[in-house]
Amino acid sequence: MRKTILALTAGMLALGGLAACGEDAGPGEAKKPKIGVILPDSKSSARWETADRKYLEAAFKAAGVDYDIQNAQNDKGAFQTIAEQMITNGANVLMIVNLDSGSGKAVLEKAKAQGVATIDYDRLTLGGSAEYYVSFDNEAVGKLQGTGLAKCLTDKKVANPVVAYLNGSPTDNNATLFKNGYDSVLKPKFDSKEYTKGPDQSVPDWDNATGATMFEQMLTGASGKIDGVLAANDGLGNAAITVLKKNNLNGKVPVTGQDATVAGLQNILAGDQCMTVYKAIKKEADAAAELAIGLAKGTKKPVSQKVIDPETKREVPSVLLEPQAIYFDSVKAVIADGFVTKAELCTAAFAAKCTEAGIS
Repeated sequence: MRKTILALTAGMLALGGLAACGEDAGPGEAKKPKIGVILPDSKSSARWETADRKYLEAAFKAAGVDYDIQNAQNDKGAFQTIAEQMITNGANVLMIVNLDSGSGKAVLEKAKAQGVATIDYDRLTLGGSAEYYVSFDNEAVGKLQGTGLAKCLTDKKVANPVVAYLNGSPTDNNATLFKNGYDSVLKPKFDSKEYTKGPDQSVPDWDNATGATMFEQMLTGASGKIDGVLAANDGLGNAAITVLKKNNLNGKVPVTGQDATVAGLQNILAGDQCMTVYKAIKKEADAAAELAIGLAKGTKKPVSQKVIDPETKREVPSVLLEPQAIYFDSVKAVIADGFVTKAELCTAAFAAKCTEAGIS
């Protein structure tokens, strides 16, 4: 897949006004604002239900707009059915986190045909037609992961380390962007023979159980000689750590992550995971909700960034937020931001480590 180019426009994009959809309204009335949101699953990452849903709900409630948030649970058929139901039930804006670009594109096109405005949330739908794309700078996420793994390998003083990749789902454009980011950091080290490239596999649907099986096979195939694991998120990182524990290698082999989940942060506190990437989901949800509320009320708000769809070369008006690398000594920053609580993180097993990490 061709690399998506992220570019900042020199000024604000001149986006025209959008008339309110009034097909189902009475004479002289605008259609009542209603926003439908389809989340992808609750298995690949805890964030969708513990963070995104909560923050989107709060934003919609504060604005006084009707909304319906549902989770497709990684079922493309259910995804399409939910979208159709939302449109039938009066949604005039549809925000989706696609399961893959093909099925996501079909839903966006159906919404457009019905006069329903659309937003790609967190994942860009390649070839799609969404009015906006709201996410993080996902290549920057990958660069933080690659830089983090290199830092942790340096700290371990491993000579010519063998690095394995557990990439995200091959159908998720974000996984491609993450890999572009960490490859930009690690490939020069492979080319110079400073590091040795180990197994490099993508995990279908970000499935953690599948990731664990794949990593076990990697470790066996390498006769136990894997010195670092670039795991694309905390779930896959934990899958690798589970296997490393069985082989008494946890804490000896640096593992990356992403999403700053409670489990991921606890793995960092325990010394089993070297870093994660924190994405301030509240900022992402608030930005997307603001645009969705505007569309629902008939206003297309200007944004200052754009992404080029690699398939169509269309410029998609975008909001791209900056990610943050989290190590042992900065776990407290995630608590300070309100993303996780001390009570969730610092259970009895981690109380001493929390104190050591400066969490008070």
